[in-house]
Amino acid sequence: MTRPLPSLTLAVMAITLFFSCKHEPTGTMPPTPIDGGTQACSTDTVYFQNKVLPLIVSSCAKPGCHDAISRQDGIELTSYDKIMASGEVRPGDPNNSDLYEVLNETRPDKIMPRPPSAPLTAAEKAIIYTWILQGAKNNACNDCDTSSFTYSGAITPIINTHCKGCHNPNFISGNLDLTVYNNVQTIALNGKFMGSVDHQPGYPAMPKGGTKLSDCKLTQIRKWIAAGAPNN
Repeated sequence: MTRPLPSLTLAVMAITLFFSCKHEPTGTMPPTPIDGGTQACSTDTVYFQNKVLPLIVSSCAKPGCHDAISRQDGIELTSYDKIMASGEVRPGDPNNSDLYEVLNETRPDKIMPRPPSAPLTAAEKAIIYTWILQGAKNNACNDCDTSSFTYSGAITPIINTHCKGCHNPNFISGNLDLTVYNNVQTIALNGKFMGSVDHQPGYPAMPKGGTKLSDCKLTQIRKWIAAGAPNN
């Protein structure tokens, strides 16, 4: 007659079998997009959703370049997953990342953004460089305050980040230069500015090819326009 094993012995055997088994990986999951951005912003960190993606969409993912339709050279730069899948970014190594290297090119056929678009400023290049150096993370933070809605403190930063790449003296998309206050005021007062950024029916959705502005930024624009769109 076989005597039953004590419960302690059975437990030890189960643990041994568990750790001796090889658990095959089920596959690498793609990076999860960051939603919202509720954490406070750190001055030492470059946040992809706040600074990097709007800059890339505005300067690089334009019609005829790296938007979802044109996909120049087979590269689309409209989202975090698309940017990382392009192979243009080596996290932690900006000097060997094509996304950063092309920003410093001098050869006419390699320069990015392509003329007539203006090259990125030193500060904008530094954003891309630092983001890659910090691991090219899909991160975000809360950088918006609805109590601030002056032209210089709120509206200009929004335009510089999300609009200027397509609406500047070198690349006047829609025959509109948004680096000039009077032009911004005109479309603010005639309803086109709010209609476009709020994706209202009958208006071209802006930023073109990018995600809609956050509710906080839309509130800032709405308050500024309600105040008469002043140059303050």
